[in-house]
Amino acid sequence: MAIDSSLSSSLGPAACEKDAKALQFIEEMTKNADPVQENVLAEILRRNADTEYLQRFQLCGATDRDTFKSKIPVITYEDLQPEIQRIANGDRSAILSAHPISEFLTSSGTSAGERNSCLRFRKSWIVVSFSIVFSCLYVPGLDKGKGLYFLFVKSETKTPGGLLARPVLTSYYKSEHFKTRPYDPYMVYTSPNESILCSDSFQSMYTQMLCGLYLHNEVLRVGAVFASGLLRAIRFLQLNWEQLVQDISTGTLNPKITDPSVRECISHLHQPNPELAEFITKECSGGNWEGIISRIWPNTKYLDVIVTGAMAQYIPTLDYYSGGLPLACTMYASSECYFGINLNPMCKPSDVSYTIMPNMAYFEFLPHEPSSSGFTRDSPPCLVDLVDLEIGKEYELVITTYAGLCRYRVGDILRVSGFHNSAPQFNFVRRKNVLLSIDSDKTDEAELQKAVDNASQLLSEFNTSVVEYTSYADTKTIPGHYVIYWELLVKDPANSPSQEVLNQCCHAMEESLNSVYRQGRVADNSIGPLEIRVVKSGTFEELMDYAISRGASINQYKVPRCVNFTPIMELLDSRVVTAHFSPTLPNWTPERRR
Repeated sequence: MAIDSSLSSSLGPAACEKDAKALQFIEEMTKNADPVQENVLAEILRRNADTEYLQRFQLCGATDRDTFKSKIPVITYEDLQPEIQRIANGDRSAILSAHPISEFLTSSGTSAGERNSCLRFRKSWIVVSFSIVFSCLYVPGLDKGKGLYFLFVKSETKTPGGLLARPVLTSYYKSEHFKTRPYDPYMVYTSPNESILCSDSFQSMYTQMLCGLYLHNEVLRVGAVFASGLLRAIRFLQLNWEQLVQDISTGTLNPKITDPSVRECISHLHQPNPELAEFITKECSGGNWEGIISRIWPNTKYLDVIVTGAMAQYIPTLDYYSGGLPLACTMYASSECYFGINLNPMCKPSDVSYTIMPNMAYFEFLPHEPSSSGFTRDSPPCLVDLVDLEIGKEYELVITTYAGLCRYRVGDILRVSGFHNSAPQFNFVRRKNVLLSIDSDKTDEAELQKAVDNASQLLSEFNTSVVEYTSYADTKTIPGHYVIYWELLVKDPANSPSQEVLNQCCHAMEESLNSVYRQGRVADNSIGPLEIRVVKSGTFEELMDYAISRGASINQYKVPRCVNFTPIMELLDSRVVTAHFSPTLPNWTPERRR
């Protein structure tokens, strides 16, 4: 099949013949976005016509847009909790989906401080070939080497009714689709499946890094799911390179690697290589880590990581460690469904734009008004269809999926950057209402307030209280950590709280945060200890004066609960009196749904 000339002009350099069908499919989908959306909605409503949820709203078998929009409400996770709970408890009737529910996919998005759960009724995995096609268009020769990707599984549990509940990527990595995937020269990883599937985070990271070092000249791209994950891998190398060098030099394996399947698979690769050990020692021993990725993996063409939204804060650090390698963001997806792809994955991070694929779900968009107080059942929102969006405006994504979610608010805020044919393209702006995020954690203002309230109770016996506070996500450390600035009112200086008490306040805050945060701290080591920085009395008045000097209204000024503007950070840090860290890990066990 020859490639249409319009594909070359609209999608970049001429594609290989084998990629033409994928490119043509994308063109057809995006040229016919509105009729495709109509067909998707009709198919979803046909499949699930007999479900309890759709029958509740008396859809009566209708599959047209107008009836759907007039009868089906826009909902959030909280609205579905009773139905989700019934399914989790073992109810196998057609509640939301006409198809059998096989597992719950836990989301990093939180609700009431805990993970949301999305349904999957069959093994229908994201097809990554489309994104690889576009990577190959802009970076030729990816079939001539390997990808060093740091991939990990996370904890999983079973619901009371016996369904698995686990993160979407854990579900994918443990699937037969992944474990028995056919050979594809564009999708060869340095990490063996056994290392990826090892539940011990140290053993998994160690052996994935070891394999990546052994095959360093074959690596053409380096990646992880999130930017924070790749930086965590570099920090791991900084801390463990001497032991890794020892293993490479002697052909032995660190005794901390105890998983039998991991040891066996590594033994096939693991041979003494003193020359490689000497090379790694030279690069790592001098204390200069600038450009370390390009130095150890010299053929790397780009980094494949998510650097949009909250992950944008890691871009300068990635540039430092990679020597300025391109940062590729290829796909936009969530636990609920797959949304779209980046047609130009080698663009600058600030220009990343995702093209919504109209065949993946039925998409609607709620105009985002930051000052709006939301909507009620008596004043439902006016949602906009996929092809009717306006460039430059921001919207909250609302989806209807094959798995039974209907008019479900995902919580992602998107800005329309343009169109590819009739399909809109979006910049990912942020998650709605999220203040702090280091990795997959998401902490909102209400949760932060609750954590501060709980921690400040420890101060009451010292006649001390928290006057004001703010926060920021410190990503200069690896792993990053939450920093909370406290201004204290100490009514009896002779009985002020000690260092130990303030350290315990840090721990109390961590205990109050959600299970995703606590898993990152305890099991994944993706989040560092929470820090409280106590500032001088009057600091927050100075912060207000600064804001007013820049044009803020004194009548409407509110202390920001999260800050990241450099002059404000400098002001706060210049007023720090003492700094305190959580002395122990917060309690965390894999959540079990009641």
